[in-house]
Amino acid sequence: MSNVVRQRNGGQILVSALSANGVDTIYCVPGESYLPVLDALYDAIGIRTIVTRHEGAASNMADAYGKLTGQPGICFVTRGPGATHASNGVHTAHQDSTPMILFIGQVETKFRGREAFQEIDYRQMFGGIAKWVTEVDKIERIPEIISRAFATALSGRPGPVVISLPEDVLFGMAIVADLPVTRIARAAPTREAMCEIRRLLAASVRPLLIVGGTGWSLEACQALRRFVQVNCLPVAASFRRQDLFDNRLPEYVGQVGIGISSTLAERVRNSDLLLVIGSRLSEEVTSGYTLVGLPRPQQVMIHVHPSAEELGHVYQAHLPVHASLREFAAALEEIPPMGNIPWEQWTKEARADYVRHATPPPLSADHKGVDLARVVVWLDELLPENAVITNGAGNYTAWVHRFYRYRQVGTELAPTNGAMGYGLPAAIAAALLDPSRPVVCFAGDGCFMMYPQELATAMQFGAPVVVIVVNNGMLATIRMHQEEKFPGRVSGTSLADPDFIKFAESFGAYGERVTTTDEFPAAFVRAQNAGRPALIELMVDPCQITPQSRIDIL
Repeated sequence: MSNVVRQRNGGQILVSALSANGVDTIYCVPGESYLPVLDALYDAIGIRTIVTRHEGAASNMADAYGKLTGQPGICFVTRGPGATHASNGVHTAHQDSTPMILFIGQVETKFRGREAFQEIDYRQMFGGIAKWVTEVDKIERIPEIISRAFATALSGRPGPVVISLPEDVLFGMAIVADLPVTRIARAAPTREAMCEIRRLLAASVRPLLIVGGTGWSLEACQALRRFVQVNCLPVAASFRRQDLFDNRLPEYVGQVGIGISSTLAERVRNSDLLLVIGSRLSEEVTSGYTLVGLPRPQQVMIHVHPSAEELGHVYQAHLPVHASLREFAAALEEIPPMGNIPWEQWTKEARADYVRHATPPPLSADHKGVDLARVVVWLDELLPENAVITNGAGNYTAWVHRFYRYRQVGTELAPTNGAMGYGLPAAIAAALLDPSRPVVCFAGDGCFMMYPQELATAMQFGAPVVVIVVNNGMLATIRMHQEEKFPGRVSGTSLADPDFIKFAESFGAYGERVTTTDEFPAAFVRAQNAGRPALIELMVDPCQITPQSRIDIL
């Protein structure tokens, strides 16, 4: 702890506390409610301030930062409308288990409870989607509250913290000592639990490992890989966690989530042991809680999770294991290899099923426009192992998740809560964090239009992202559900889009439209070589609603 003898205002004390905890980037839309913080950032060495054009984009960038670094993404927004806009990213961070701290300017303490200008009770507003919501009531408590915020965001199941900052606290003056960096306790599995895991595996003939969650490191993923390979275990990734295990390895058998292959779904049902590491087994992962029976699974289930509260919350596992994923992965290396592996053929068959599913099906004779499957396959073969792929929500993501092979942790940025618009802000955050890594954002035309103005942010801060806008002129996911439940009655799902190329060029970005599949490779190379943010518009067949399904446009 350093001894602070001079007076500082609340903004200076707050920024100093962030710096003490290793913060190097904040995302924000400036507001008069936290002017002392903005002023303190002027002198903050080592903290980069990324100003976005929408608070929702700022919070999504903070979420992406948390996913990529494992440290809380920091976001500042102003009170009222700024906070409501930023709630989008808080919900994503909550359902995605991403560490984040959202700071919100607040009205002066003496005005509270009068519905002052832009006043909101943030404890009520964010109480259901944040791990902790608080308000700084005294300037002297700022270091204490920041320390607790980091501990809360990072401990157990990571998640978002929301802190309200009254103006009078930020403008106030005090002599306050800084606190050292917050240390996080990590739960480790017991020796008895690891011995029981080996015993249960030894009794299995059709095991399946499902990997998911957050809190993984490269070293932990490598340790998991070694354990899997020495024991020839089939590995499935939970929804939008495909980058936790190299998809090219023979043990990888696909993703368990929206768009799961029928053969993998059946394999989950027929398994006699599920080793679930990190995943909550949410609605998306379990196909509406049908793949795994409630509350007691029909399969023997080992559930490993960093949050004790999550274990038994939905599923009653035969063996619940409370452990951080890094500690658990390290403990896996202490398990002696299985002497007898009766499931080797089971694993080979599961892999063969995945390869068939990940091979683009033939197009129908009346298909028009760009073949998105071939585009994704071409990128899969071209991009390096550390390339980052981002996306938001929409049917176009089915092609990305099905045909792209993720190689290493930190290369898939996709919201498990299905938030539209996530892809572009996440791509910008990734590109600014490490400009040496190629970053490609996929977005549907509806998805892209949620935060298209962030092209200005990409230009201002030099984020060389390539955005691929998949244009089918509709909100395809909702249209698909309409066709299933109300066939022929199209309502509210058609889109009138701008000229995306002129739109991109108006920001100074590179833009190009692709109308045939063969045009794409050269267009992508031109976009990569443009030396600035780039947008490629793909004109795809609106009838091709999923990789294997078509609809008639009426």
